[in-house]
Amino acid sequence: MKRSNQTKKVKDNQVSIKTGDRVVVISGKDKGKVANVKKVLPQLNKIVVEDANMMTKAMKPNPMANFQGGLIKMEAPLDYSNVMLFCQKCEKATRISYKVLENGAKTRICKKCNEQLDV
Repeated sequence: MKRSNQTKKVKDNQVSIKTGDRVVVISGKDKGKVANVKKVLPQLNKIVVEDANMMTKAMKPNPMANFQGGLIKMEAPLDYSNVMLFCQKCEKATRISYKVLENGAKTRICKKCNEQLDV
């Protein structure tokens, strides 16, 4: 019998969004927000975006860590499909393609303006 609160782990997926990328939230309560990616969780198909999908968590005080406790605001993970990469040149949410350069490096390309996203 499977419990409903367990998260389903999938095979390690190829995630095209990396830590530090600018993304646009395309669905949910923070739709339209442009922010940086803090953390990528590829096995869960989730990412953590700065100041998006904020939740309040009640934390107990911990005197050993000098932590007062109380209600803490923190970012919850978003599903990977709810964000799109943000192109700095065309200033739009975009899909990406991949291109192999002459030196053998694989780079990400904006589908709308053909600008190289990895610098």
